[in-house]
Amino acid sequence: MDSAGRRGSAWAELSLLLTAFFFGTNFVAVKHVVEEVPPVLFAAVRFTAAGLLLWAVLRLLEPASRLKRADLLPVVGLGLLGITATQTVFTIGVHHTTAANTAVIYSTAPVWGMLLGFALGLERPRVSGVAGVVMCLAGVAAIESGGLRLAGTSLLGDALILLAAVFWGSYTVLSLPLLRRYTPLAVAAYPMLLGGIAAFPLAALDLRLDPSSLDGSVWFAALYSTLFSSAFGFVGWQKGVARVGANRVLVYQYLVALSGVVAGMVVLGEGFGLLQALGAAVILLGVYLARRR
Repeated sequence: MDSAGRRGSAWAELSLLLTAFFFGTNFVAVKHVVEEVPPVLFAAVRFTAAGLLLWAVLRLLEPASRLKRADLLPVVGLGLLGITATQTVFTIGVHHTTAANTAVIYSTAPVWGMLLGFALGLERPRVSGVAGVVMCLAGVAAIESGGLRLAGTSLLGDALILLAAVFWGSYTVLSLPLLRRYTPLAVAAYPMLLGGIAAFPLAALDLRLDPSSLDGSVWFAALYSTLFSSAFGFVGWQKGVARVGANRVLVYQYLVALSGVVAGMVVLGEGFGLLQALGAAVILLGVYLARRR
């Protein structure tokens, strides 16, 4: 690989690391917001706003970018799967279960993505990639062993998070064909905007909200979730998928769990013992194995 290619890969890896941090801390932000705001309404507003922002940036940076008619249906499908389905189900699930359950269950997304990619022939898992996934699963299990309660707070919430993980892993793999024809910014912007708008009919089922009753922390958490997790996060994720492939990029989902645990320590005062530290080390080793060329 030449120096330009190495620089491109380094930037892709950096964007994935930042995305993992923003996605992980987003668990805390979303949990805080949906205590006061109807979950589906928040998902619809959040992703429509982020989609409009990305669309404006796309028009500014890539004015020649236009969807081909043949790609309209796939883009709509991605929006319905990756935004409307994934994020509404995820947001409702977060409302009904704990942050610890959310982190570990949602981290199964790479398993579903890898299996789907293999089934469709889009990517073939390598031995080191499979080993990395297994190690990451072990690391996540170690981190969450003290707090995971699958039969605890809400089986409904846990089931919804698992379903969202299946949707998210599938979305990442199914976006690969479009990433061969469009930039990561375009592949993030169009489905996000369309998927966010499509969530509003579902949001209309529960509009109980008094904006004047929301304090500053709720507004801050909503803004953080919209700008960093949604807008930047989705572009960074698609950039990583385009550069390093869906199988390896999905392993970064486990770093989402790691950053979520750290956010829980800082914001919620959760402990972090020796077993959790061991799990973190195993996760990082798993990421290294999965991204080996």
